[in-house]
Amino acid sequence: MTATLQLQPHDKDLGGGFNVRRLLPAAQRRSVGPFVFFDHFGPATEQPGNQHDVRPHPHIGLATVTYLFEGAMMHRDSLGSRQEIRPGAINWMTAGRGIVHSERKPERLLQATYVNHGLQLWCALPQAYEEVEPSFTHTAEEDIPALEVQGVPVRVLIGEAFGARSPVKTFSKTIYLDLALPAGARFELPALAEELAIYPVDGDLVLDGEPVARHTMAMLPDGQGGVLTTQGPVRAVVIGGEPLDGPRFITWNFVSSRRERILEAGADWTAQRIGHVPGETEFIPLPDHPAFRVQTPPDNGTTPV
Repeated sequence: MTATLQLQPHDKDLGGGFNVRRLLPAAQRRSVGPFVFFDHFGPATEQPGNQHDVRPHPHIGLATVTYLFEGAMMHRDSLGSRQEIRPGAINWMTAGRGIVHSERKPERLLQATYVNHGLQLWCALPQAYEEVEPSFTHTAEEDIPALEVQGVPVRVLIGEAFGARSPVKTFSKTIYLDLALPAGARFELPALAEELAIYPVDGDLVLDGEPVARHTMAMLPDGQGGVLTTQGPVRAVVIGGEPLDGPRFITWNFVSSRRERILEAGADWTAQRIGHVPGETEFIPLPDHPAFRVQTPPDNGTTPV
């Protein structure tokens, strides 16, 4: 049996014990379905005077997907959207031709002590939709399908699985599930899409007889499902979908199928032509980093940040 490809996280401490683990993009695998970026942040304790705000920054050619296990964030963007992100909800922001947003500690929690823990993913938009009008959609926790499958609580965050369909609208076939695997579970994950991966959030599991440690992303063979087993309780997410319709360039916060579009977006951001978040004046300059000088991507993936 061929060993399952497993991606190890690249950890970064943003200070104050706020850790971010990046799984995608990776040298061994650039994307899973439409997902080209996967960050797992926390759990981190936020205290008064200790905040990890993300200042206004731009995106093109992608959709951000934010999902919290614990805590809260305040989303603001250049469309005028203002939404507190809470656990269990899916927040989908389509950047398209260009959007600017910030993520900050909600004002009601400035003097509170609480835990922030969640995932932020990016989906590359299909080439035909890379330049669509930007938009933001919040889908509340109670509107996400929740069911029990083989004794396992499953939330269908995005896409269709086990007879349930998420109301979150996407531009290509996309799968995103939240599994609460109990101790001693045996769960048969069907081939829900051509590309699938499993990520254990807080414990170890076994995929088709191979151990998968927490914070490791394991790829399933293309077009196949797998059997998950556990000893202790494990929370895990499944991501995937149909393969990308061609390679993608990724530089800083920009994703595109065209190298020249990345450079154009950089110039637009420097000239402050992409947009502004109402009421916010901070400006992050375009990074002066070799990664922004885009190289030709491999035929089967994206160019990593």
